[in-house]
Amino acid sequence: MDILIKNALLRDKQYQVNIGIKDGIIQAIIPANSEETEAIEQNVAMTIDAEGRLVTPSFIDPHLHMDKALIAEEVRENVSGTLTEAIEIIWNKKKNYTIKEIVSRASRVIELGLLSGVTKFRTHVDIDSIVELKGLEGLLEVKKNYAHVADLQIVAFPQEGIIKDPGCENLMKKAMKKGADVVGGMPYNEYTYADSVAHIDFCFKLAKEFDADIDMHVDETDDDGARTLEYLAASTIRNKWFERVTAGHTCALAAYNDSYAAKVISMVKDAGMHMITNPATNLMLQGRYDKQPIRRGITRVKELMEAGVNVAYGQDCLKDTFYPTWGREDLLEVGMLLAHAAQFTQPAEIEKLFDMPTFSSAKILHLKDYGISEGAPADLNVLDAKSVQEAFRNLADRLYVISKGKLVAKTKTIRELNIERS
Repeated sequence: MDILIKNALLRDKQYQVNIGIKDGIIQAIIPANSEETEAIEQNVAMTIDAEGRLVTPSFIDPHLHMDKALIAEEVRENVSGTLTEAIEIIWNKKKNYTIKEIVSRASRVIELGLLSGVTKFRTHVDIDSIVELKGLEGLLEVKKNYAHVADLQIVAFPQEGIIKDPGCENLMKKAMKKGADVVGGMPYNEYTYADSVAHIDFCFKLAKEFDADIDMHVDETDDDGARTLEYLAASTIRNKWFERVTAGHTCALAAYNDSYAAKVISMVKDAGMHMITNPATNLMLQGRYDKQPIRRGITRVKELMEAGVNVAYGQDCLKDTFYPTWGREDLLEVGMLLAHAAQFTQPAEIEKLFDMPTFSSAKILHLKDYGISEGAPADLNVLDAKSVQEAFRNLADRLYVISKGKLVAKTKTIRELNIERS
């Protein structure tokens, strides 16, 4: 064996196990202290003793923006704190993007993710008449550079709109030909609802041409009149693109009256769509025009889950114009924020919360054999926690991060208390 993880606690086991890894694959999962372990230990290159701590599949970030990450210090302040101003600030920065700087920033995000136990990423990259394909070219280079330790899916993202950005349709097609994996969209960012419809229709046409999934930013607004989620769900059903369409943000869903929201959620379920909430960013961006009460801004997470919709969460932004100062590519931190915003308090809810950056995200990325089982890829985290509740509460160290069967990161925080009790 290349690696033996001893005394591991798995979420679905009541007893500790030993996990044997060879050639990037989980070869054996056996009860700790069994006779089989003695045979395996005779020829092991590396032994990790989990000491009864939780071992989980590595984390997946299904929604972030590597091309824009970490630029907050290079641009002016977002005074209003709104999505609109954040996009406006980006315009001037994008005009002067270089592939080199995009590669540098995205590489830092990958490495931050690995330190936090994230080994699989889906990133959106701006495709528009301002930056053209520079961002994509940079991320394709990063994808190649880190292929031995991380998996990266790239979404061609028309943030400036498609209909209102002449030439974007051609650029989107070029992006898919050049190597983008997923067709992105932002239909709400058009001048009229008719243009939003045309935006979505174009994305389905492009997805069919390249046999690609669709992953859109949808109704990232507090406007209860935003209606693109409904049309996206209807289009998914009409085009029979089941299990292949993801809607991110969907903040307006929380602003709808309950009757209309229930109708749209039912359509989303019927369409087999995936949903991604991005609590860190939307807690900052939404509600900026509210006096009191100030809305939380996230979508209807619990209601979507109760309807049987697959829901995940992502980091989304890291220290950029949308989310300045914050963001560490730590999905335990993002989950902790979501738990507060969506009011997850019960143990069963926290278990579901842990599924979101693991199994729920794996469904979105269509990852085969994801998880901890014999024959599965060896992508694992050893957490300094003995339960998922403890992992979230303490933002537990990722003691060991294993990706593709290799130890890629270690973290051990030392805290000492030097007092005398009276």
